Amino acid sequence: MKTLETERLILRPFLETDLEDLYEYAQNPNVGPNAGWKPHENLDESRAIIKDFIEHDEVLAIVWKENNKVIGSVGLHDDAFRNTDNVKMLGYVLSEDYWGRGITTEAARAVIQYAFAELNLNMITVRHYTYNNRSKRVIEKCGFTYEGTLRYCTKIFNGNTYDVACYSMTRNEWEKLYR
Repeated sequence: MKTLETERLILRPFLETDLEDLYEYAQNPNVGPNAGWKPHENLDESRAIIKDFIEHDEVLAIVWKENNKVIGSVGLHDDAFRNTDNVKMLGYVLSEDYWGRGITTEAARAVIQYAFAELNLNMITVRHYTYNNRSKRVIEKCGFTYEGTLRYCTKIFNGNTYDVACYSMTRNEWEKLYR
């Protein structure tokens, strides 16, 4: 994915030098579980994630311009629930230190613009665990359409199983909202 820029953010591919910043937010027990992954226990776990991000080129680092710090990630992934062409699933995570400032929405909107305008996607999907109201608000602010909730859908790292609320946005819906 290419580097994108917004008013407050630089969204760019991850670098090995982002290790400390990623570990700082990924070890927080309030961050990972909201996305279904366990908090990182050490730098080696974060190093492996950065290696995967670099190899697969689906995830961008969210860099806060004010201090040039990596404060989260945003990406487009294959949607395991759909096997159609030109559909990707939006994913994101943000350091708890930066919650409540509209940063995730700003990053998501930039990636949505890129996905439809440059990657020519037909649809973007996104989902959240029903207990994650912060993620729900990002999804609503970006203009996604609620599709439904898959009950007892996903087992996460700790063995708990949760319902997942599903949303999507088509190219036509995006054009009406953002053009």
